[in-house]
Amino acid sequence: MQHYHYIFTGTGLAALLTVREMVQHPFYQDKKILLLDADAKKTNDRTWCFWDEKKQFENIQHKAWEAAVFADTGFERRFGMATYTYRMIRGLDFYQSIFQELENHPNITIVQEKVVDFQEMGNHCLVKTENQSFTSNYIFNSIFNPKPLMAQKKFPLVHQHFVGWFVQTETPIFTPDCATFMDFSVPQKSNTRFMYVLPTSEKEALLEYTLFSANLLQREEYEWEIKAYLERLGVTAYTITETEQGNIPMTCYPFWKHNSERILHIGSAGGWTKASTGYTFKNALKKSKALVDFLPQNNDLRKFQTINRFWFYDLLLIDILFHQNEVGSSIFASMFRQGKVATIFKFLDEETTFLEDLNIILRCPKMLFIKALFRRIF
Repeated sequence: MQHYHYIFTGTGLAALLTVREMVQHPFYQDKKILLLDADAKKTNDRTWCFWDEKKQFENIQHKAWEAAVFADTGFERRFGMATYTYRMIRGLDFYQSIFQELENHPNITIVQEKVVDFQEMGNHCLVKTENQSFTSNYIFNSIFNPKPLMAQKKFPLVHQHFVGWFVQTETPIFTPDCATFMDFSVPQKSNTRFMYVLPTSEKEALLEYTLFSANLLQREEYEWEIKAYLERLGVTAYTITETEQGNIPMTCYPFWKHNSERILHIGSAGGWTKASTGYTFKNALKKSKALVDFLPQNNDLRKFQTINRFWFYDLLLIDILFHQNEVGSSIFASMFRQGKVATIFKFLDEETTFLEDLNIILRCPKMLFIKALFRRIF
């Protein structure tokens, strides 16, 4: 039975970002690392976007925007990104880039097999696939298990669910240097619903119909809304070149309570998604860097997770969206109607001071948050 220092069960975003950080850190140069996944990551299965000040992943970005639009019923605001750039990365480009980099590191092994079980066994861990078994000092698991989340009621779950179409139009219709960040002017239908438009040229764009809600829709309902939005834009002739569909859990459930001394849950399985927005890429990037810095100094993975005030802010927002889903657009509109966009991005990245937090929070509908606070206290 082969033994490794670290085994990753699953090779999704969080795992690949963490391994990428490891191979750039001298501590891990002599550590044997195994990545296990039944999926070879050979398809463009998703698209990630994030705002960035540091030119991260600029070499594989599919498109970047320096301006964006936020819209709600009755107002529209176009804004520059200030010191930020909004980047789009296609899943296939990301996978190819990371796997190509890992080929240069002989201490990395990749096995395309499905993981069927893993467990901690005293001073080591055991991982079983359909065909063989491995042991390791530590496991980083990104296989999401929804059962503990669904079995409890203390921490509400709101889904960020969407269907996206990559479309090509016959006539120029899009503004390629400006992304539509959130357009809440679409019918809300007692939910929090918005359209997300990422143009890559005057005739090409990704349109995603997105909801923050407790219940999912039939696929046809998302597609009807995308068609209706295209008609609003004056698009009558177009070709759908690709489609995507996703569902991201938005919750403050403490996934880290399932961590053990030698097993750490990462990615969505570990609560690495930013609960209030569903943004995954930037949050996973920060968490992966923190984990790689943590491991040389610590041998107990239960000590990795910490809670800050932003977790509590997210908890209140998710509580509101769960109990009064129709008010989501008013909350986001209150943030973007006025104020510095750079500060909003900084706040969503959990990098603001407490005074900057207050400046944003006090613009939000206060009674909604007061009621949510009382629900939490009492």
